[in-house]
Amino acid sequence: MENFYLIIIVILFALAISDLVVGVANDAVNFLNSAVGSKAAPKWVIFLVASLGVLVGAVFSSGMMEIARKGIFNPDMFVFSEIMVIFLAVMITDVILLDMFNVFGLPTSTTVSIVFELLGASVAVALVKITRMGQSIGHLSEYMNSEKALAIISGILVSVVIAFSVGTIIQYISRLIFSFRVNKPLKYFGSVFGGASIAAMTYFMIIKGAKGAAFMTEDNIRFMDENITQIIFYSFLGWTALLQILYWIFKIDIPKFIVLVGTFGLAMAFAGNDLVNFIGVPLAGFQSFMAWAGAGHPSPDGFTMEMLKGKMQTPEYMLIISGIVMIITLITSRKAHNVIATSVDLSRQTEGDERFGSSMLSRVIVRSTINVNKRVRSVLPDRFLNAIDSRFQPHDDGSLAFVKPEDRPAFDKIRASINLIVSGILISLGTSLKLPLSTTYVTFMVAMGTSLADRAWGRESAVYRISGVFAVVGGWFMTALVAFIISAFIAFMISIGGNVMIFVFIAIAVFLIIRTHILFKRRTIKIEEDDEDLVPEVDPGRKLLEKSAKQVVNAINASNTIFASAIESFLKEDRPGVREALEAAEEFNRKSKKYKTRLYAVIQKLQQDSAETGHCYVQVVDYQREISHSLNYLVMPIREHLENNHKPFIDSQIKEMRELIKLIDDFFKHASTMVLEKRIENIEELFQKRDKIVERLVSMEKQQIKRIKNKDVNTKNAVIFFNILTETKNLLNHTINLMKSQRDFAVQTRKLQ
Repeated sequence: MENFYLIIIVILFALAISDLVVGVANDAVNFLNSAVGSKAAPKWVIFLVASLGVLVGAVFSSGMMEIARKGIFNPDMFVFSEIMVIFLAVMITDVILLDMFNVFGLPTSTTVSIVFELLGASVAVALVKITRMGQSIGHLSEYMNSEKALAIISGILVSVVIAFSVGTIIQYISRLIFSFRVNKPLKYFGSVFGGASIAAMTYFMIIKGAKGAAFMTEDNIRFMDENITQIIFYSFLGWTALLQILYWIFKIDIPKFIVLVGTFGLAMAFAGNDLVNFIGVPLAGFQSFMAWAGAGHPSPDGFTMEMLKGKMQTPEYMLIISGIVMIITLITSRKAHNVIATSVDLSRQTEGDERFGSSMLSRVIVRSTINVNKRVRSVLPDRFLNAIDSRFQPHDDGSLAFVKPEDRPAFDKIRASINLIVSGILISLGTSLKLPLSTTYVTFMVAMGTSLADRAWGRESAVYRISGVFAVVGGWFMTALVAFIISAFIAFMISIGGNVMIFVFIAIAVFLIIRTHILFKRRTIKIEEDDEDLVPEVDPGRKLLEKSAKQVVNAINASNTIFASAIESFLKEDRPGVREALEAAEEFNRKSKKYKTRLYAVIQKLQQDSAETGHCYVQVVDYQREISHSLNYLVMPIREHLENNHKPFIDSQIKEMRELIKLIDDFFKHASTMVLEKRIENIEELFQKRDKIVERLVSMEKQQIKRIKNKDVNTKNAVIFFNILTETKNLLNHTINLMKSQRDFAVQTRKLQ
């Protein structure tokens, strides 16, 4: 029996390592989004500062980790075997849930997930125990500490509203003071701003870091509590004086310094306080096992767990190992970068590709806000409005002219500083007032509030940004519900099905993690392929021409594949084949749409005297879009015809269609070869092939008319047959126009070189 539970402990710690990896990947957004979004320093510097913060925070981590042992349930009401079931269910659920959020790039709260997993698993085990003992459901309250869960839920609502509101107000005031031309105001107020900011972060690090350290004595904590005002005041004076001196002598970038200090502080607080979310449960399981083994291995079904109510220190080496795992994950995890990208994209100052679509609610909110704004502006004097608007006018000093788009900051360091300062202060206040604020919720909503105040949510992007915020916030509330249900289900099945179910669910967890990893890898490859095809904003003319040629070749090859697959699958009545063709057509449509959204940025970066070149490139993109429309209009009716189980084509039609597929294949391959071999000037060859196919289409049309006259086919047959012919003609013409546009684009580009 001891060996069995020893295996369970090993499994718990294996899950803990996995949980650390997926948990850090999610929570990294809390302390990295401001530094990464503002490009405050090279990435290696940002990650170095964050890693130091994580390591210090791990060492400072509270040695008691109470929440995993007695924060949610009353441990004395459970026996050793039941406690192990609860802990296993929690860890399995946590790994699956957090990994799923990471794949979709959504930041969520590890605190909320662990609390509701503990709640769900303990409720399920308690209900099984109550049922077996013949007790009533009313006894459930004796097993649970449900007030904690209710406090967490209320904390979500409070932290979301307060963080967003405070972030908006503070950023608005800060922008009025500094505007986007920050150099002059920083000359006079920079050291004071820096001193106040770092003093606030000092308060934050004391409240959320040092006071929770395992090695802190009660005298040390009492001293900090009694002298916190003096500590903050002297910190403010000291940092203000130091920053002013450094500015005079070395002209240091004060906002950059604030961002790095804030990143260190939030990283330290994350590791110091959220570490319990990852290793608290396995440690509690290990302590339970040691207590059971130390008692002489009594029956695991009869050994009660009162010992979990006491205080227990966490070994320092475990905290340091956990910190190292977190640092490695922080630096290497692509999923962490994916989650950070969501937060940065929703708060960036500039337009661009939006990560989320629009929703009816977001459209209503934006429309209502615009109407209210118009009414407010109508009653205020123009001079006042112009003065305010001038403070929020982004300023381009030319320093970014030669910086690649991917290396440009999403927002400036003033906003990044406010993100970190406000987040730190709110989390500190929440902690000192014993309010259950989530680090994730506060940092994310502050970032959203500051972006709103900075007018980053303009009319071109507001609906998408608001939809994104709703998606993330909705995911937070779903976290609690899903965590509770899954954890309760796993705990219930293990309690009913016995020990074999433990290994069943571990196998399921491994399978799901591998599956989500494959899904994430596919999505990553897809994004990389898209980025490779897209023409960058800053690119020499020849490079632009090469990438345009690649787009054209890809469009031609995709058209050929979709056309042949759709028609052949239709002739065979192969529904899955038609669905695959439709998916390929929709993917082609998505790509062509993306190219079009980038037109503005690409044309802006073309040479001043290249209006004709820009016109040709617009035509290239437009005809790709037209081809995608033709393919959709071709495949959609085919799919509908098959799904409705209408009659297939007769033999003569099938023969004609297969001959047409060969002709189209020859046409597309010839077009593709012309582009690849740079023989696009000889486009007359393609005209001849197009004309030959059009003649064939006319002949097919006449044959179909004869079949209709002879009543060989019905109405549905006639409609789908003529539709295929029409869209084939359109596809040919759009492809010819695409080739002509690419030819003209090549000629005009070479003239400018």
